[in-house]
Amino acid sequence: MKRKTSRIIIYAFIILFIVFGSALSYVKLGLPDVGAAPDLKIENTASRVERGRYLVNHVSLCIDCHSKRDWVIFAGPVEKHTLGAGGELFDSSVGFPGAVYSPNITPYNLKGWTDGELFRLLTTGVTKNNKAIINIMPYPAFGKMDKEDIYAIIAYIRTLPSIATTVPERKLDFPLNLLVNTIPRKADIIKRPNESDTIKYGGYMVNASACVECHTQQDNGSNIKGMEFAGGREFRSPEGSVFSANITADKNTGIGNWTKAQFISRFKSYGNGYVPQKLSKGQFQTVMPWMMYAGLTESDLAAMYTYLQTVKPIKNDVVRYIQKK
Repeated sequence: MKRKTSRIIIYAFIILFIVFGSALSYVKLGLPDVGAAPDLKIENTASRVERGRYLVNHVSLCIDCHSKRDWVIFAGPVEKHTLGAGGELFDSSVGFPGAVYSPNITPYNLKGWTDGELFRLLTTGVTKNNKAIINIMPYPAFGKMDKEDIYAIIAYIRTLPSIATTVPERKLDFPLNLLVNTIPRKADIIKRPNESDTIKYGGYMVNASACVECHTQQDNGSNIKGMEFAGGREFRSPEGSVFSANITADKNTGIGNWTKAQFISRFKSYGNGYVPQKLSKGQFQTVMPWMMYAGLTESDLAAMYTYLQTVKPIKNDVVRYIQKK
């Protein structure tokens, strides 16, 4: 009886080993699986490039992450000589499990990429070499945009001044180095709503700006369900931790009592004429790129406000900043 029991246990372990090995092989070799890059050649018309300029610099903020930011100044403005050159580091000092440098998105680094490969990267998170990128870049949001807006982004970044820089290869901690392959999904491209449909259009722009990604508390790298837009996501720095604001329509802890004019003014106050201040050690800092979002049009901001007022109110009183002791 004991011998039979031992054989059963051994067989069970063998089966488990085979199943685990097969699953591991699939994750490592079979994923990501989002389909081939489309055969695509984008015409760089003046209107398309201008739309891309607006999206890249003021809405989807590709330039924000794919440049270096000066973190001794309030809101970390982009260092102008690094526009699109990459090099911003996400590592354990900011709570990231590994080390990832934002890549160079100027023509210097993208000259070997087809438009179709860039389209797949932006909308699914898969590179030309079928490698999954970490969703620090909010490609799940970009995958729900109008293809014309993605075309515009690609057209514009093709016009950036070429800067000859390279960044180190990423290093992801276990188990993220395996799980990263499970993140990419096929794109769910939609048509941009007409601006006259204010709520739908505002929702589209909120998605294009990936507001939910920063304004939702996370657990092990994933947004906590039911807490969308309620704030509380932690962003660490050597000086302390800043927590994103609650932007639901809750009247006590969110923006439920804000008027449209107040919402627009909050963004526009960081526009032309605003001079960002150098911060003292331990002074409140934010990761919110206010100076870039200040370039949003008033009509787009109004639509975004209107949409956010329809978001489920969630009571979540966020402590905005905790200084490191």
